[in-house]
Amino acid sequence: MANYIRFDWAMKRLLRNKANFGVLEGLLTTLLDEKITISQLLESESNQEDEFDKYNRVDLLALDSKGELILIEVQNNNEYAYFQRMLFGVSKLVTEYINRGEGYENVRKVYSVNIVYFSLGHGKDIVYHGKTEFRGIHENDILELTPFQRQTFKVDAVSQLYPEYYILKVNDFNKVAKTPLEEWIYYLNTGEIPETAHAPGLAEVRERLKVDGMTKGEREAYYRHLDNIVILRNNIYTERAEGRAEGRMEGRAEGRMEGRAEGEHAKALEIAHRLKAMGLSVDAITGATGLSAEEIEKA
Repeated sequence: MANYIRFDWAMKRLLRNKANFGVLEGLLTTLLDEKITISQLLESESNQEDEFDKYNRVDLLALDSKGELILIEVQNNNEYAYFQRMLFGVSKLVTEYINRGEGYENVRKVYSVNIVYFSLGHGKDIVYHGKTEFRGIHENDILELTPFQRQTFKVDAVSQLYPEYYILKVNDFNKVAKTPLEEWIYYLNTGEIPETAHAPGLAEVRERLKVDGMTKGEREAYYRHLDNIVILRNNIYTERAEGRAEGRMEGRAEGRMEGRAEGEHAKALEIAHRLKAMGLSVDAITGATGLSAEEIEKA
């Protein structure tokens, strides 16, 4: 089975080329269950390039043929406030892509597609879909559009006017891929594509995203990227495990709950100190450790 370039690296280096739009279109078509054609890629202000974000996350903003905005984001490491971050990113897009003085009927539809390589929330599924609907608190009915609104906005439900969120928890997938979406998640998780996989876009991945097709310089940079991800994850996971162990030991003497909390907090401060030495920003360290900006400044 051939080895293919990780999706986050491809998003940053390769998929911004119009010739490779077929990869993104395939993923979005499979996920949204409708044919998606990308007209262009737009700049997203949230796509930062500090030392932490170079390998922790990447995002890409697409405009489809219907004028809808699709924000695709890959997040490699845990961020405890990621749900709020999703909301913030979508809210910015809604306000950025409407001109002052325009009527609210010109608000763009936004899709937020989040590919996360960490345990976000608590749930058994690997793909989650969130949308907005209004339900009566007495009758339990769903508030619907009038015939005039349906005709004017060319949608059938109120939820279609609001942003929609998709979360793909790819690390949790460890089964044989049986559906097109599972084939995509298998690739996102492993960097491999089964020979029997035929989901839209995977043919383009096979053709354009082979590691063997990289130049020597590209491969070296790519492997450094993979090493950075592994190192950062191992550092954080190891320190947190040590914190839990130390917390348990202290808990025997001073109370298990208090000791565990103190041990984990102490290790979080150690992590923050190391990440500061690496030159990471306060926001990045907050996302990795859960500490406040004040605590990080003192670390």
